[in-house]
Amino acid sequence: MDSTEFYNSQIDEFTKESKEIFKQLSVLSILRLVVFLSTIGVIYLLRQQWQWAFLVGLVGSAVFLILLSRYTDLKAKRALSKRLIKINEEELKINKGEYNHRADGIQFQNSNHFYSLDIDLFGKGSFFQFMNRTNINEGTEKLADVLLANNISNIQKRQQAIKELAKLPSWTQLYAGLAQGIETDYKATKIITWLKSYSPFLKTLHYWLSISFSALSICIITLVVLQYVPVTFAGYWLLIGLGITGIYLKRISILAHNTERTKDTFRQYALLLNQIENQSFTSELLKEQQDKLKFKEVKASKIFSEFTKALDALDNRNNLISALFGNGYLLWDIAQSYRVEQWIIKYADKVEDWFDVVVFFDAFNSLGTYTYNHSTYVFPSIVDDETCVNANDLGHPLLQAQKRIDSDIELNKNEFFIVTGANMAGKSTFLRTVGLHIVMANMGLPVCAKTSYYNPVKLITSMRTTDSLKDDSSYFFSELTRLKFIVDTISTDENYFVILDEILKGTNSTDKAKGSKKFVERLVSIGATGIIATHDLSLTKIEAELEPVQNYFFDAQIINEELYFDYKLKKGVCSNMNASFLLKKMEIV
Repeated sequence: MDSTEFYNSQIDEFTKESKEIFKQLSVLSILRLVVFLSTIGVIYLLRQQWQWAFLVGLVGSAVFLILLSRYTDLKAKRALSKRLIKINEEELKINKGEYNHRADGIQFQNSNHFYSLDIDLFGKGSFFQFMNRTNINEGTEKLADVLLANNISNIQKRQQAIKELAKLPSWTQLYAGLAQGIETDYKATKIITWLKSYSPFLKTLHYWLSISFSALSICIITLVVLQYVPVTFAGYWLLIGLGITGIYLKRISILAHNTERTKDTFRQYALLLNQIENQSFTSELLKEQQDKLKFKEVKASKIFSEFTKALDALDNRNNLISALFGNGYLLWDIAQSYRVEQWIIKYADKVEDWFDVVVFFDAFNSLGTYTYNHSTYVFPSIVDDETCVNANDLGHPLLQAQKRIDSDIELNKNEFFIVTGANMAGKSTFLRTVGLHIVMANMGLPVCAKTSYYNPVKLITSMRTTDSLKDDSSYFFSELTRLKFIVDTISTDENYFVILDEILKGTNSTDKAKGSKKFVERLVSIGATGIIATHDLSLTKIEAELEPVQNYFFDAQIINEELYFDYKLKKGVCSNMNASFLLKKMEIV
């Protein structure tokens, strides 16, 4: 089953499920109404016998709450089904090339980074916009970090993890659906900082005080019901309980304020941790992540669930009746605050690790989904020889297959290609294609090619230099600064692949030709590997002077007053330029 068939089948399945659940919800709504009205009616009939009326009220309330709990569970399940329908509908849109409405990650673009500005990694129509499926803020940041990492170690380990996730589309979708179910505004990093810095104020004595006080309260209320003591005694006891709680009210309120902001995050993460724990993984990287969730044979999801229950219990203080009688008779706030503090003492140092696992899967599920959607792409074979990039039918992954023209590239270590070509012939697209191949290969992703042999290398580029009014720097100075950064970086670590597009554009043509030649000679002298695209044919003469340099070109032909491109990389130097022709064709001159 291909991805389109799978997504359509998922839509059909969850649409059917949603309709079935809706029928059950309708039945439960009627039952709840019947139970409520019946209980009220019976209580009214037994109003002269308050003990029996009280018992009926208890039973009726219990049945009503059971039905309400079932209703709530089914409602949540239906909401999940509807989210999964939308997830699959979105995948179908993306497969058709409709993804420009999605988050583009422009905030992660950095002109000082090795390559983030140059290869359409972020922004409108970018690779990030196309492949991002994260649903947690920290997961989005993690995915951006992976794209920007320039990490050439453990590639095969990442490949195996991504291959495994690609085989689990239902699981990754369920993970996404659960993550979307709870909106969280409070960042996980702030929660971790708060947990680690928190200083408890309640001791074991306070816990036993609440237990003892609650037991005495039950005894007093029982005696009042049996009319052994006057009802006023229960009132005085209520005031004593409220007075004891009042001593700690300020600190409890501060604790409750902080836990209120963290509750949704812990509830969301508990669901996602449960998904990770209950899935069987075989790849090394995924198993390593899963193993982090073990703590003295207790599952992290269970530990998180316990915490959310404690937070929910403390949250009852926001209900006036619960706050009044709960604190007056049970010292509720003190008891629940103690539970929360004990959890923090025991698990605060582990939370960060567990959060990281959830974030890891949120990010890597995007990579698994991308791989599932592109089953014809190949995982680069990692080699350790003179090869750098050797790919057949290499294409740009953002171009539709029916419109894409692929090219072969075989570039070895310490080789440098000079690529010439007419305007719009495909030079810049080719450079970005090679750049994305390197970034994707380093991430562990499959690449848009029939075959790929790859010796891991870091990427560094200069393709879109801009001037800076803020720093009072001209375009030319900004470009020189970038080129110096490249030389300095390569000089300290030769394991870089350099991509340059029409350098020294900020000076005159003669000066540009001389400067470009000297810069390429400098790169070759320090053993650089890479590609430079240029319109300056004089630069191609370096091939005769330096053995590592080779000339390639993209051709353009004018036939019957029409311009034709084949977008194929060829060996040699371009002989056809088209600027004059285009000026005339567009009636500019």
